[in-house]
Amino acid sequence: MYEIIVQNLLSPVVLFFVLGVIAALVKSDLKFPAGLSEALSIYLLVAIGIKGGMELSHYELATVIKPIAGALFLGIIIPILILIALRFTKMDIHNSIGLAATYGSVSIVTYGAAISFLEKKGVGYEGFMNVLVVLMESPAIFVSLLLLRISQKSEADRLALGIADRREQAQNLGFANGLFDKEVLRDSLFGKSVLLLMGSLIIGWIVGQNGESLVKPLFIDLYGSILILFLLNMGLIAGERLPEVSKQGWRILLFGICVPIIAGSLGVLVGNWVGLSLGGVVLMGVLAGSASYIAAPAALRSSVPEANPSLYLGLSLGVTFPFNLIIGIPLYYALAQFFQ
Repeated sequence: MYEIIVQNLLSPVVLFFVLGVIAALVKSDLKFPAGLSEALSIYLLVAIGIKGGMELSHYELATVIKPIAGALFLGIIIPILILIALRFTKMDIHNSIGLAATYGSVSIVTYGAAISFLEKKGVGYEGFMNVLVVLMESPAIFVSLLLLRISQKSEADRLALGIADRREQAQNLGFANGLFDKEVLRDSLFGKSVLLLMGSLIIGWIVGQNGESLVKPLFIDLYGSILILFLLNMGLIAGERLPEVSKQGWRILLFGICVPIIAGSLGVLVGNWVGLSLGGVVLMGVLAGSASYIAAPAALRSSVPEANPSLYLGLSLGVTFPFNLIIGIPLYYALAQFFQ
């Protein structure tokens, strides 16, 4: 385990991330142009999606049913468990929902770093794992917002003391007025990350191996090098967020470390249960143990404006992302080896 962590720490991906954090902490003038940062993000989403789609073309539906069921189970159960745990800490409902949605969803960059880790180890994985990235992106957001609507309605019912008009209550239970609004649906289903991942995956699945010669030079051969640039930029962002997280106290920092360990371990167990290979089990653990900073925050900004972005986004980027990059990925790999 110690050797795995050391090897991961000395990889270019991690070292450039650390360089970005250091640059932010010493207030260097190193900055990425907004356009370049956006372009790198789009590249990674397309590369992961199209590669997964081409691999998916080799599999039959019966082969992927159990892994898909396992991914959906994790996407639903993790935010519920997190919300229950946070309510015991007496954190307010809005920030609890923000953290539940963020930590129930996934980090596409952590997933990409895990792929590089496995390739460096020479460990293969199922091509349809990229499908699971898309499937685990939105369920946690929906579940978290559903729990928020239920909580708000329960509070409203208590305040009304049972004298509210029945017709009005029925309307509040309606889909459009109660559970989700159009903005939530649009951000969750048609936001940049999900749209690019799903669209690229479908395109890769349609063209199959026939398109490999066209996409290989850019989206496969250069993937590792471009990931380095992206993680340098992510290091800059994470370094800027660290002071915001530290203001919340040691308990929230502990949350940002303990949750990925617990959720990642659950992901490893589920991956092993649905019959994935060693590499697939590791990636399932990484997906379960990661935290979103793209899709979930985008939905939260419009749906739960009362939640503090510096808390859920700062914790995700400033604590959990570097923890997974340095320790989490090797830990899930060691756990996967143990259970295989």
